[in-house]
Amino acid sequence: MRELNETLTEAVLDPILARDPAGPRITYYDDATGARIELSALTLANWAAKTANMIRDEFGLSSGARVAVLLPAHWQTAAVLLGCWWAGVEVVLHADPDAELALVTADRIDEAEGIAEVAALSLDPMGMPVRDLPIGITDYATSVRVHGDQFRPHGIGCALDGTSVSAVLDEARKSAARQGFTAEDRVLSTTSWDTPAELIDGFVAVLAAGASLVQVTNLDLAALDHRIATERVTAQRR
Repeated sequence: MRELNETLTEAVLDPILARDPAGPRITYYDDATGARIELSALTLANWAAKTANMIRDEFGLSSGARVAVLLPAHWQTAAVLLGCWWAGVEVVLHADPDAELALVTADRIDEAEGIAEVAALSLDPMGMPVRDLPIGITDYATSVRVHGDQFRPHGIGCALDGTSVSAVLDEARKSAARQGFTAEDRVLSTTSWDTPAELIDGFVAVLAAGASLVQVTNLDLAALDHRIATERVTAQRR
């Protein structure tokens, strides 16, 4: 397998940005709260760039560093993951003691004990900070905003849990083909991103196909048919 000379974020986002930068790329629903957030590819790329700049400039991490991402399937998690990969760092989906940074929800801060740097996300739909954070914990929403929305990568490490960028991209493309995703699809998904396989199948494969993701948390089955119709869903992953 030929190794790529670009990050995973560039490999999946650049073709989408060239083809359809303004169209919906991630539409996120939380049926428990009624929240709906929609991001274009350009907005997603801006969030990812800010995250990558924060990782490099604020936390001082370079390509090859390990970052623990302890977050649910969410639009902000998508920005975090793409930012990590753009910065060339390796994502692990558990509290790895060898990680140099953990990005976590407030209720999982204790899991990151022993990791040098920790940033917490509120996942608030309006981007509000986490309240009453312990001393030494960075608030992601507050910190990420001050960073630039353009990023120039300086190196490439492993992408996901010890797996190279090329291998993750290859698996994502195979997954997209297996699931029948195309660039014209709106893919509705309710699955988690807790394992590498789930993350590849439910997120990276969608972007690798050039498709658009409708990610739903706390699914209300009674609203599903209406959601499929209003969001023009053409494929489902459940």
